[in-house]
Amino acid sequence: MKKFFLSLVGLLTALFGSAQAPAATTVKHPDYAANGVIYEVNVRQFSPEGTFKAVEAQLPRLKDLGVDILWLMPIHPISEDGRKGTLGSYYAVKDYKAVNPEFGSMQDFKDLVNAAHKQGMKLIIDWVPNHSGRDNAWVKAHPDWYARNDKGEMFGPYDWTDVYKFDYSNPEMRRGMTDAMLFWIDEADIDGFRCDVAGEVPTDFWNELRPKLDAKKTVFMLAESPKADLAEHAFDMLYNWPMKDLFSAIAATQGQYTFKDAQGNVRIFPETHADAIYKRLAEEASAYPAGTIQMNMITNHDLNSWEGTEFERLGRLQGAFAVLMYTLPGMPLIYTGQEVGLNRALEFFEKDTAPDWNANPDTKRFYQTLNSLRHNSKDLAAGLDGAELKPIATLSPDVLAFSRGDVLTVVNLSSQEQKLFDKAPDVSGMHDIFTGTTSIPASLPSGGYLVFTK
Repeated sequence: MKKFFLSLVGLLTALFGSAQAPAATTVKHPDYAANGVIYEVNVRQFSPEGTFKAVEAQLPRLKDLGVDILWLMPIHPISEDGRKGTLGSYYAVKDYKAVNPEFGSMQDFKDLVNAAHKQGMKLIIDWVPNHSGRDNAWVKAHPDWYARNDKGEMFGPYDWTDVYKFDYSNPEMRRGMTDAMLFWIDEADIDGFRCDVAGEVPTDFWNELRPKLDAKKTVFMLAESPKADLAEHAFDMLYNWPMKDLFSAIAATQGQYTFKDAQGNVRIFPETHADAIYKRLAEEASAYPAGTIQMNMITNHDLNSWEGTEFERLGRLQGAFAVLMYTLPGMPLIYTGQEVGLNRALEFFEKDTAPDWNANPDTKRFYQTLNSLRHNSKDLAAGLDGAELKPIATLSPDVLAFSRGDVLTVVNLSSQEQKLFDKAPDVSGMHDIFTGTTSIPASLPSGGYLVFTK
């Protein structure tokens, strides 16, 4: 096993180093993206009040945590026709130029944006371009803006029975969507958009849109998609869904994946070990434009509500995967409650109890420590600015070790304690950011992690 694994690391190192990426993205990322941390705000569940004002009150705490970019889930009024549950889905938009009155007024939202800016943070809003709610004003005013099924009826994709899909072959529809997005930059001075199911919208629409947005201000654009062509000219950052699935597969192989769906079934994954992460990185290097930023995550609103909490999917390896979220190339995401170890699914269509922001101070310090490292290490910068990742051979395919400039990461992604190296890397002048230790131990427990830096 030892000999095989060492040769495999060499093979993957060669693959990673020799991968030929497409031409660099033409997108000029805002400066704050390089070492930024993004935080997803579930406004409805963020506080007992579920309002913009309540989010504004928490901005100093989020600043202290180390957040740079706030992403608010959709802020718009929610459709009533076909509504799911009592409060409905954020993603069934009734009016693209208004705010959900449950959250407050337009002025309340503007105040939140201004307050975030005063804290040195940027704010982007979730945008739903693929479909609208069934009682959106456009349904009656512009019925030709919507796609039709074989019966000539408007329809919602998948099992989304509360929405109707748009028809992007209609130029007027494209102009209407563009106008609505520009409205929020002009009216509220937002800093960009997280675009829902962006891969279902034609890429040429995004390519046409981006210069129009940047003409107003340099925006930050996040696509809920791993499609490489979205990063060529339109989006700063893509969802790293493949890495998320790889994390789950590694955890499942170690018996750590316990989430059961509504039918009581546990998802079956192929046997996967930690070293598969190197192969994924090589695939990214060869498939995506140079400079593409991947969003790394261990949870978000979809995962938490529908695919299991980070603890159900990753078990006792959760902390080690969180470390990887920060030290692998890309930008880390923190979701509402993640920073205090929220260990339950938040309701999606109903009001839920807000997280206890004073719970689990150790978890808060864990993320503060990682956020500080990210802010202060040029080697961990996203895009073209970060240091190259160099794998380091270990004694197990379930132990991952790599360096990025002056940052050394070691994680044990197995279900057992593991010895680490034949010969440990030289960490002279370095220390572990969590414990302050200046030497590498001989072994790590299951889920253990080390991050050494100067």
